[in-house]
Order: sequence, then structure tokens, then C-alpha cells
Amino acid sequence: MNAPPARELGFWSATALVVGNTIGMGLFVLPASLAPYGMNALLGWVVTAAGILVIAQVFARMARAYPEADSPYAYIRATLGNTPAFIALWCYWVSMPVANAALAIGIGGYAVAAVPGFAGMSPAVIAFGLIWLCVAVNLLGVRTGGQVQIATTLLKLLPMAAVVLLGAWVLFADPGAYMRDVPANAIEGSAVMAAATIALFALLGVESATIPAGRVRDPGRTIPRATMAGAVLTAGVCIAVSAVLILLIPQAQLAASQAPFTDLLERYSFAGSGRWVAAFVVISGLGALNGWTLVVGGLTHSMAVHGAFPARLKNLNSRGAPAPALVFTGLFASVMVLLNFSKTMVQGFTFLTLVVTAAALPLYLLCACGLAWLAWRGTSASRREYAVLGILGALYCVFWFVGIGAESFWWAIALAATGVPIHLWMRRSQGTAAR
Repeated sequence: MNAPPARELGFWSATALVVGNTIGMGLFVLPASLAPYGMNALLGWVVTAAGILVIAQVFARMARAYPEADSPYAYIRATLGNTPAFIALWCYWVSMPVANAALAIGIGGYAVAAVPGFAGMSPAVIAFGLIWLCVAVNLLGVRTGGQVQIATTLLKLLPMAAVVLLGAWVLFADPGAYMRDVPANAIEGSAVMAAATIALFALLGVESATIPAGRVRDPGRTIPRATMAGAVLTAGVCIAVSAVLILLIPQAQLAASQAPFTDLLERYSFAGSGRWVAAFVVISGLGALNGWTLVVGGLTHSMAVHGAFPARLKNLNSRGAPAPALVFTGLFASVMVLLNFSKTMVQGFTFLTLVVTAAALPLYLLCACGLAWLAWRGTSASRREYAVLGILGALYCVFWFVGIGAESFWWAIALAATGVPIHLWMRRSQGTAAR
């Protein structure tokens, strides 16, 4: 029987997990996906940032209410029951290997810009190599994965700082540059909604500190602080960087770009600067891929411990890492890479991001509903606060579901449906074992 895993993640590791997982490749690739929406994209970013800060508050309050919980699975199970908890975490769990596939594909686009020698290599080979590199790092243990996360998070902020500083320099040196290529799209509610839904992928991950809650020191205090610090920093960075890209790169060029940050630096800075930025973007993507690999391994282990997955997946190796879970989810991500290389890089990345967003939303929605349930059943001074946050969080989730589009919505429904027979089989197996 495995001993309980050690609590090895502190405030800085947990915050780095939130920032590192949230600022992955979405911010570096999505400007191309959002370019057709013009200025509607900026409004979409603002709407999404406001919503994600509400969701971050939901997770922070849940962490305080259930400090001994080992993941959001326990939050939802304690408030809404076993079946809603399984459905939410099943959808979320499925979304993470898909997200890792999207990350690996996005990193590949910047890797070619950073190292031209990669241009002749199959993108699938690059993506596979990145996925299994991160699996190998996390097999060394949670502490190693957390240390890698802190280092890559610090490095990934450099290209964003470069873009913001470049934008400020252009504003003073050539203010007219911000008016020359303003997109001509009219502001429309439907376009803002669609852009907000796509932008949500770049802000998914604010819950990251709650997923390995069983490995966090003093979780009732550390997780809320790390969640809010990471969410505020990430939202501010996303809005600032996106504004610079949308206003300084012509709309058609941005829409066709596989590496928008590189194109911006090459356009306004010295020759070759884009390659350096691309290298840091690759590091950023690797940090996110490493973080999500750590998170999906921990979540798979947690669900196995709770009886939602086969018992073999709760095994730990000699370093305390959930080895079977990490290998299994690595295989899943590799399959998703294979299935999406029939599309262009931007098309494949955009489609996967919408599927990931749709699959992650049930977790957000049910955690918000769980917080509202606590407000209804509770008698504490926080009752009104819990009710407001729970209702607002649920309304944002409904907004995002409406904007996600029919294809991605039905993909999410299909992913949820595939979990039903697994849930019934596990319940039957546990019932048989009990007899």
C-alpha cells in the first residue's frame, strides 16, 4: 500500500504552477486565431479576464472551505455528490492530454522559428519528443517538477516583458504606428462572445494550484493566495501583450502568422531578435507542458485514490511520482497529436483549444454551483459572498458555453458521455469488491 504523498509544493511553486500553466502557448499563438475578430478580440480579452478572476475566487473559497481536500474532485463530491464530481473531473481530465497536444503543436511552430534546422523535421516528431521529455521530468518526482516550473515561469515572462517594452517604445517613438493598422471590423456582440470564448483557453489554468492540493503545504492558506496572485498577474499580462500585437501587426499578417511574437520583434526591432524571442517562447511552452503534465498526473492519481479510475493508476514510483498515470496520459496526448496533424498549425491549435475549453467548463460550472450550495446550506458570515461568487461564476460559464460553438460543444458532450460507462463500471467493481 502506498504511503500518502508528501506535501512538497509551497506558495512560490503553487503560484508558478498557476502562472506557468495559464501562460503556456495560448497567449503566443491565439493572437493569430483572434486576428479575424479585430478590436472585438480586445473586448473579448477583457470579458474573459473578468470572468476568470471570478472563477479564481470560486476556487480560492473552495480551498478555504475544504483545506484537506486533495483536488477539486473532493470539492464537488462534498457539495453536489459523486456523479457530478466524476462527470466534471472526467471532462477536465480528458481536456488535459488534449491541451498537452495543443501545447506541443504550438511549441513546434516557435521551435522552427528559433532553430531553423528543425524546419525539415516532422512536426509530429517534435511534439512527441516534447511530451515525453516532460513525462520524464515528472517521473523524477513532484519537487523536481515544481523546481522546473519556477525556473520556466521566470524565463517565460521575458518575451512578454520584451513585447510590452517594445510597445511602450513604439508609443513614444512613433505614436502613429498604433493607428496605421487598426482592424476595420465593426464592434459586434456575437464577435466579442466568440473572441472571449477563444481567449478563454489562454486563461485556463487558474485552478492549477487546487489540482495537486494533496501535495501543497498549508493548503487552506497557500492555495487561495497562489490562485489569486497567479490569476491577476496572468490576466494583466494577456491583455497588455494582446493589445500590442493586435495594434502593431497588420490584421492579415497576424492571422497568417505561426509565431506572432517573432513577427512583431522582426518588424520593429533588430534583425534576428525574433529568433531569441522564439527561444524564450519555446521555454514558456515547455513550462506549461511540464506543469500540465504534473497536474494531469496528480489528478489521475487522485481520481484513482477516490475509486473513479482503476487502482493501478494510483501507484507511485520510488520518487513519489504517479508513474502509471504519467505514462498513460502521455500516450493519450501522443494520440491527439497524431489525429490533428491533418490541419494547419493554427487551425489544429484553434480547434484543440476550443475542445479543451468546452471540456474544462463543467469543472468551473460545478465548482461555482458547489459554492452556491455552500451558501444555501451554510450559516457563516461568508454566506452572501459565496452566493454572489457562485452565481456569477455559473453565469460566466453559461456565457462561454453559448459562445463555444456547436461543434466544440458537442465534442464536450461526447467526451462527457464516454465517461458514463467508466463511472458505472467502477461503481459496479467497487460494489462487487465490497461484497
